[in-house]
Amino acid sequence: MESPGPLLRLTRVTKSYDAPDKAGALIVLNDVSLDITRGESLAIVGPSGSGKSTLLHIIGTLDQPTSGSVSLNGQDLGALDDQQLAAVRNRQIGFVFQSHYLLPQCTVLENVLVPTLATAEAARRDGASERAERLLKRVSLGERLSHRPGELSGGERQRAAVVRALINQPQLLLADEPTGSLDQTSARELGQLLLELNREEGVTLVIVTHARELAQRMGRVLELKEGRLVPAA
Repeated sequence: MESPGPLLRLTRVTKSYDAPDKAGALIVLNDVSLDITRGESLAIVGPSGSGKSTLLHIIGTLDQPTSGSVSLNGQDLGALDDQQLAAVRNRQIGFVFQSHYLLPQCTVLENVLVPTLATAEAARRDGASERAERLLKRVSLGERLSHRPGELSGGERQRAAVVRALINQPQLLLADEPTGSLDQTSARELGQLLLELNREEGVTLVIVTHARELAQRMGRVLELKEGRLVPAA
């Protein structure tokens, strides 16, 4: 059930690490607050080492903040145990990384269906193959269902990874440098595809990227500077 208000809310999130060779802790994120609305497309930019991926991992529950809170659909994620967080990741969040992480021994269709194996909900499994095939055709991989990742181009592998991220119909799609390993043409095509799926699937899209061209195509662009989020220049 959807709650009123933003889909995702970060409140005064700080992330720091012990730095024994320096005085005090290394602060990566400093008092970050952010609301992300349903259906939004948001890019987060910043130099290497600025904390972009750390922020995305905290949003996706792959990491925990040192202080502050993160809520998804009005639910405080900090109050959940590991099993509950795993369920949130599987049902409500999709991930796309710079590396596709497809299983080399599995076909494209089998790779896309992997997330459905982790849910006990029959309703989510029913029709999953049909949804997978529909989405793969949508991203121009309809002729590649039985191919293995080694038989695909880099752009095709990333498109398969996007479909895998969407197979459980998540509310939130997180992409960490999704075009970083692609040539310019493939990167442009993937960026356009992500925006189209953002609209067609009604999924909220958050991208961290070095690619300013990709970032500027999103509905909103923020920059991480010295651990804080500010409007991008």
